[in-house]
Amino acid sequence: MRTLLDELATRPVGTPSNLPLSGVAKFVGREKNLAQVHAKLQAASTVAITSVSGMGGVGKTELALQYAYHHLQTDAYPGGLCWIDVRAQGVGLGLLEFARTQLGLPEPPDSLENLLEKVQWVCRRWQGEAMLVVLDDVTDYEVVEPYLNLLDPRFRVLMTTRLKLRAKAEQLELEVLTEAASLELLRVLVDDPHRIDSQLTDAQRLCEWLGYLPLGLELVGRYLARREDLSLVEMLERLEVKKLAAQALVQAQQMTAQLGVAAAFQLTWDDEQFPNEAKRLCGLLGLFSLAPIPWNLVEKCLPDWNKEALEDCRVEHLLGRSLLSRVGQGLYQLHQLLREFFATKLAGEERQQLKTAVATTMIAVAKQIPQNPTLAQIQSVQAAIPHLKEVATNLMQLTTREDLYLPDEDDLICPFIGISWFYQGQGLYAEAEPWQRDCLSVVRSLLGEQHPHVATSLNNLAGLYESQGRYELAEPLYEQALDLRRSLLGEQHPDVAASLNNLAALYQAQGRYELAEPLLQQALDLWRSLLGEQHPDVASSLNNLAGLYESQGRYELAEPLYEQALDLRRSLLGEQHPDVAASLNNLAELYRAQGRYELAEPLLQQALDLWRSLLGEQHPDVASSLNNLAGLYESQGRYELAEPLYEQALDLRRSLLGEQHPDVASSLNNLAGLYRAQGRYELAEPLYQQALDLWRSLLGEQHPDVASSLNNLAGLYRAQGRYELAEPLYQQALDLMRSLLGEQHPAVASSLNNLAILYANQGRLTKAEPLLEQALAMCQQRLGNQHPDTVETQQSLDVLRQMMGR
Repeated sequence: MRTLLDELATRPVGTPSNLPLSGVAKFVGREKNLAQVHAKLQAASTVAITSVSGMGGVGKTELALQYAYHHLQTDAYPGGLCWIDVRAQGVGLGLLEFARTQLGLPEPPDSLENLLEKVQWVCRRWQGEAMLVVLDDVTDYEVVEPYLNLLDPRFRVLMTTRLKLRAKAEQLELEVLTEAASLELLRVLVDDPHRIDSQLTDAQRLCEWLGYLPLGLELVGRYLARREDLSLVEMLERLEVKKLAAQALVQAQQMTAQLGVAAAFQLTWDDEQFPNEAKRLCGLLGLFSLAPIPWNLVEKCLPDWNKEALEDCRVEHLLGRSLLSRVGQGLYQLHQLLREFFATKLAGEERQQLKTAVATTMIAVAKQIPQNPTLAQIQSVQAAIPHLKEVATNLMQLTTREDLYLPDEDDLICPFIGISWFYQGQGLYAEAEPWQRDCLSVVRSLLGEQHPHVATSLNNLAGLYESQGRYELAEPLYEQALDLRRSLLGEQHPDVAASLNNLAALYQAQGRYELAEPLLQQALDLWRSLLGEQHPDVASSLNNLAGLYESQGRYELAEPLYEQALDLRRSLLGEQHPDVAASLNNLAELYRAQGRYELAEPLLQQALDLWRSLLGEQHPDVASSLNNLAGLYESQGRYELAEPLYEQALDLRRSLLGEQHPDVASSLNNLAGLYRAQGRYELAEPLYQQALDLWRSLLGEQHPDVASSLNNLAGLYRAQGRYELAEPLYQQALDLMRSLLGEQHPAVASSLNNLAILYANQGRLTKAEPLLEQALAMCQQRLGNQHPDTVETQQSLDVLRQMMGR
């Protein structure tokens, strides 16, 4: 009796528990996860085993501890709550110690030498009600499993692990916190919500830099709490400079976690079962951007690896240890702080080899991006763009030519050009511009001013400015590119001919035809002398010169050149080539301008059929061809044929190029023009307005297309008799044309003509006459007396003077 009483006296009073202290004042952002854990643990009728998995620092231990403390208070596990630090103590010793210290069970007999047998002996004497066993930081399930097999259905086992145990246990994958929960955690930790809310933007940036990782947030929050005068901007600057070595991420005081961020990650890195191949793969992944990584890019970076072996490494060692997340079909992502950690593990020759592999792979992607990509091509490379930017950004940080780690220095410009064309092809000129400017800066810095890549970069940046209508910026760059190519390559080089052609095209866009013509002629002569008569570049040059003559109304000179270009392309490229379709289209447009509709129609139809057969239905050139054929039908008054083609062109451009593209604005404008011609003003107005808004957002206020759009909308208002709305738009269009194109551009003459006709409609004949006189003089000087615009303006002036009684 005395022995039994003594034994009873040694047993603890209340629920047995050995839970460690929590360093958390308030548990934030995991309420749903706590409920999920409880539901999983209560679902099974046998021994319920649930694992909380996730990357280091995500808060697995704290979640388990908070769950245990909560249910200690609710008495959900009256049999006891046993906490075992598996990495430090092991499961067997942890169970024996709990049985002895918390339950008062005797030590197993010495005759049992095997630890597993001792645990079995204790478990047979372990009586009572439902019990929770928490196994914190399980690193090898195979070691734990034999002990779990000894437990009876009273036990609920909660494990925390970086491993993904899959079918071996009910699993809860713990993710990082949301932004809202991260901000709330910072408020709690600094114990001054106003301090966070008054610097909310900086707080959001801080949370983003930390990747919303609870360990990082708690370390930084406690660091800020001890430094009350430290601003969040300064905190962020310290992190950006020192990264994981920052003092705020190293120290851990009064926290459940006793390790800094890097030390927490290091546990996985030092695991004996974590092979060198996995470490190399981690290092490679750390060189990609902080964005989803297409796995096919990783495979291309490691061509010597067996594909299946690489897959096994990803699945077993990275995904299996929560070092990598699958975020979509073939897409994987690193956490920001893990990426920083992996960067510290790469050094020397291995780092250089992997950087070269990533750069080479991304350059190959860049070379696949055409100057005018379709939406399908854009989508095919979209996931690679952040990583292409990472390569370009790294190249920008090089200081000398000797630092260049690309196998071929000619590839230096490829990432920048690829990114720029990716955006330019979508009409996103503002996004493209910095990459073109950076390209120029990098080649100047690494290759020197006297290098062909500098000329190419100048030329490409000028082309971008020209697309935006920023002619005053484009012109000096085109001139510099031409001068540099001449000095480096000599007069007799195809790149010099290309520069002459591009500068001429700019002059043509500005209406400076007298400057454009000799350059186009020089480019043609140069290509002929260098490449011979039978070359596609010669055909292109003939086509471009013909385009200039067409713009000037010199149709008799344009026609034979268009025909020569078409014949040359047919003989060199065959009938089945996109350039042949382009030549057919251009010749047809010339016939349309001359009113020779019966000649234009079959050529436009041939061009459309050819583009369809060569490029498929889903291509921008097909949309342009539909648009041009619709324009012909509109010119003929065959509106019922024009409308469906305009609509098809609009739909196709939307699907291929997206809503935000200049060609979509052009289609909206053209369809609106058709509605206006039909008197369907209520349909025309919203389309004109959409086109104007789109051009403004894509090209800015200062662009010729915006001026044309203002002019068209004003024309609609004039047709409706809404003169008070038309006049300010006509005036804006005229002012814009003058500032962008100069006083002597044909488009300025057209604007003067339109404003004059408005004045005439209002009976303000004396205001109209000088405008028409100016317009006529400009047309005569620029286009000649026989140009249709000149003829039309002369007729308008004659009618006006008749109205004035002259």
